Amino acid sequence: MPTRHSPDLIVVGAGVVGAACAYYAARAGLTVTVIDRGPVAGGTTGAGEGNLLVSDKEPGPELELALLSAGLWRELAAELPSAVEFEPKGGLVVADGDKELTALREFAERQRASGVEASDVPPDRLGELEPHLAPGLAGGVHYPQDAQVQPALAAAHLLRAAGERVRLRLGEQVTGVLTGPGGRVRGVRTAGGEIHAPHVVNAAGTWGGEVAALAGVELPVRPRRGFVLVTEPLPRVVRHKVYAADYVADVASDSAALQTSVVVEGTPAGPVLIGASRERVGFDRTLSVPAVTRLASQAVRLFPVLGSVRALRTYAGFRPYLPDHLPAIGPDPRRPGLLHACGHEGAGIGLAPATGRVIAAIASGGEPPLDIVPFRPERFEGRPGGTESASRPKGTAHEA
Repeated sequence: MPTRHSPDLIVVGAGVVGAACAYYAARAGLTVTVIDRGPVAGGTTGAGEGNLLVSDKEPGPELELALLSAGLWRELAAELPSAVEFEPKGGLVVADGDKELTALREFAERQRASGVEASDVPPDRLGELEPHLAPGLAGGVHYPQDAQVQPALAAAHLLRAAGERVRLRLGEQVTGVLTGPGGRVRGVRTAGGEIHAPHVVNAAGTWGGEVAALAGVELPVRPRRGFVLVTEPLPRVVRHKVYAADYVADVASDSAALQTSVVVEGTPAGPVLIGASRERVGFDRTLSVPAVTRLASQAVRLFPVLGSVRALRTYAGFRPYLPDHLPAIGPDPRRPGLLHACGHEGAGIGLAPATGRVIAAIASGGEPPLDIVPFRPERFEGRPGGTESASRPKGTAHEA
């Protein structure tokens, strides 16, 4: 039986992307039910560093999404409580040698042509931005638009700020996507019963492929594991989000093997966060000693002061990876009424507001704030390996 409450929109996933979809949909006047099999921010969001980056984006669709989101995060920072720890700290990308610096500056020049603020930093001025950086670096680029937020708190406060138009159903797994005449989506089924709505949003992160399969469509989302080291609380020894120039290449890589390119940043609470590793190993959470050892070694080479600092813990998360490194955002023509908002890999926190704006505009009959053709969810059909997924749900199927 359907529930008494029939919303305008169902969002599957209570991470920061799902929360942003709910927030902007509520702002557009829609009623929303958010469903998650776990707690708010229980998946990728809760394991993230909170990066809000434009510095690592190639000119193109993802950078456009990131620039829109950067402005929206600043608007949200004025509305959400200070507890979300929004910091417009800026980013600093550094290069070891002249060859790397030349490539970094050429990359920054292309970004500037697309609206990114970036300024070259000669080696003798790196210490002005980061006094504890290792000597001998060739130079860098400063990105003032980079920022950070505490991701789990951001998701929770976005849902709270959405007000009474949003209802949460946590600890409740979606087991089926209901369809009607012509295959149009008409809601979802959970252990608690049916919920009817004309639109369902797949914001399930690394499980986005499984939710798509419940609706009878393919979306090749795969998990890409990463580790983060957390140090003991320190005075503010790292002022910006600092990373080595090879980080951009690792983000864009298709390799399934272990890759580490260090990202170091301080937090308002004191601990320093050290990432980032990448490898495709399914949903294996086993601690990778090689990964964390490499991260620690690279961090100390970048900031020698960290050599005497204790790492208190490490944690793993899974980035929702799609083969072309672009998220799936927007309506799925294969299943009318189904909208996707997943596959953001490691950029979901930064890209969440723009994604939410797009979903809210479509669900309310408006125009998206940017061109969403590059993010169309059906783009993988017919590509070799395009329908591969990390795992398949058992005993579940879409329902006519």
